[in-house]
Amino acid sequence: MSNEDSAKPNSASHSRADAWQLLTEWTQGESLRKHALAVETCVAACGEAEADRLGLAAEDRAAMVELYSATALLHDFDYERHPSLEEHPFVGVRELERLGWPVEMRTAILGHAQYSGVPRVTHLDKALFACDELAGFLTACALVKPSKAIADVEVAGVRKKMKDKAFARGVNRDDVTQGAAELGVELDAHIGFCIEAMRKRAGELGL
Repeated sequence: MSNEDSAKPNSASHSRADAWQLLTEWTQGESLRKHALAVETCVAACGEAEADRLGLAAEDRAAMVELYSATALLHDFDYERHPSLEEHPFVGVRELERLGWPVEMRTAILGHAQYSGVPRVTHLDKALFACDELAGFLTACALVKPSKAIADVEVAGVRKKMKDKAFARGVNRDDVTQGAAELGVELDAHIGFCIEAMRKRAGELGL
């Protein structure tokens, strides 16, 4: 194999583990890493549900879920270094393109930023947008519980907190609502779905 050949991106190497490695190289902050894991948890669950709906099995199902997981892990990987609206997520997406990550991933990451102007067309595009702000909000809801546990977060309480403008000010409520609508699910059902997904990985999420 020539040096030129060895430098070519190999899509087969673009695994969830590779995504985590890239995320941790670019992101030192624990809270942003935890956010990536929370979003991944919800997006991967959406990918599993969609794969089941499509009747995918074995390798096809695993590949789809891994794409969803990796996309979610990397959606904000450039944010710590490039937080401005002019740079995020554009710098990160250019790096992903250079490294040969799939176009489906890059398009979804561009689309999760409303200001990018990139439309959300695929289920992956919509799942990332629908889970991003919500995962952050659910984390905030858990952390104000005496137990700091996602196990104690309920849909009704989340909806109540959404009306409290002073709580988790950084979360865009309109994006949460719009995300569920674009995904074609009821908001309460989507909130419950994401809570359940996060409960299954509570230890990893620190919740």
